[in-house]
Amino acid sequence: MSDRDRLRDLPSVDRLATAVARAELQARRAELLDGAGANAAETVDLVARARARLRPKLRRVLNATGVVVHTNLGRAPLAAEAQAAVAQIAAGYSNLELDLGSGERGSRHDHVEELLRELTGAQAAIAVNNCAAAVLLAVAALAAGRDTIVSRGQLIEIGGGFRIPEILDVAGTRLVEVGTTNRTRRADYEAALAAGGEQVGAILRAHPSNFRTVGFVEDVEIEVLCDLGVPVVDDVGSGVLTDDVELLAGEPPVRRSVRAGVALTAFSGDKLLGGPQAGLLVGTREAIEACRRHPLARAVRIDKLSLAALEATLALHRDPGAARRALPVLAMLEADDATLRRRADELAAATGGTVVASTARVGGGALPLLELHGPAVAIDPGHAGADALAAALRAGDPAVAGRIHDGRLLLDPRTLTDDEAREVVRAVRAVVSP
Repeated sequence: MSDRDRLRDLPSVDRLATAVARAELQARRAELLDGAGANAAETVDLVARARARLRPKLRRVLNATGVVVHTNLGRAPLAAEAQAAVAQIAAGYSNLELDLGSGERGSRHDHVEELLRELTGAQAAIAVNNCAAAVLLAVAALAAGRDTIVSRGQLIEIGGGFRIPEILDVAGTRLVEVGTTNRTRRADYEAALAAGGEQVGAILRAHPSNFRTVGFVEDVEIEVLCDLGVPVVDDVGSGVLTDDVELLAGEPPVRRSVRAGVALTAFSGDKLLGGPQAGLLVGTREAIEACRRHPLARAVRIDKLSLAALEATLALHRDPGAARRALPVLAMLEADDATLRRRADELAAATGGTVVASTARVGGGALPLLELHGPAVAIDPGHAGADALAAALRAGDPAVAGRIHDGRLLLDPRTLTDDEAREVVRAVRAVVSP
């Protein structure tokens, strides 16, 4: 199609304006009928509301919060390689479920299974749409109609209010709690296994990703759980494939679970792995095949764009050094002091802000106790206050998200690239009076 044809296919101004005006008037009528804004003296700018209606709801945001894996902002930004892979697949058709060699129907899981096996040492693998779905599918495939044993210290609630007991209930397996909140021993599991017998389908270990229990605590290592004679599902959360990043030592590595003999290890694609939203399951051939056959597998399957980004991200992990340079999440976590200070100094000089000591966070439920010390830029909010300044920056295009601390708006350079920092400067100048 030529450029002329594309221009011709654009909706006419009259048609577009009429459609938006009609929708806005209908919304206003509904408000009035519901009693909202019934005061005759109230003025509603329908033109401004119509302009807002034309803006996309899903918008780009510059993350100046200092939270690296920010769930509300979409978690991990993609590497350039993953962005390119998504663009290529989005532009047309693909061999999502076509075996190009035989011409027969193929499986979407084949596109990442070999990479996942290579990176983790597992016998087989499958990708679904997020880690909660991976855990749900795992316990449903291995323990539906039977019991699943979980330590009381691991009956966690993950983001959005999803709780392990509820996931097990939906999966059709009965929860058997063992141990206490702070101490669970091998003997607790053995007692539950002895009482349950063949009715026990699996043991679930859930990593307490967004909190830590400290002090008088005890739990059972994954190697010990795998020696108890029933399939183990290990939800390790953030998906650590890189062994040589010191900051990530507090998260359970996927390869350790595989070496221990776990039936199914579940982890996220969009946290410390640095890829798109995805839930990954690696494990034994028998357990993965049970997941593939389960009816839930289709309900939670991953889409082609996420698969494209995931494959490109996993390929980067073949070379840990390349992964640390290319994946934005790892680069942010390991950003050196000199780079952060230079970026903060430039941001402060251009906005009239002040460089202050601050603490960034990993976010996304990973490493909740880890503090990333570095500089931030405090912006004087003036008479309007920090909340008003933050709201004005969020209303911009692109939006800017910072964090408020002690009545000041802080902009953290750790979660900004140099180019993004310059965009933040323009955004601040647009809303802050000189």
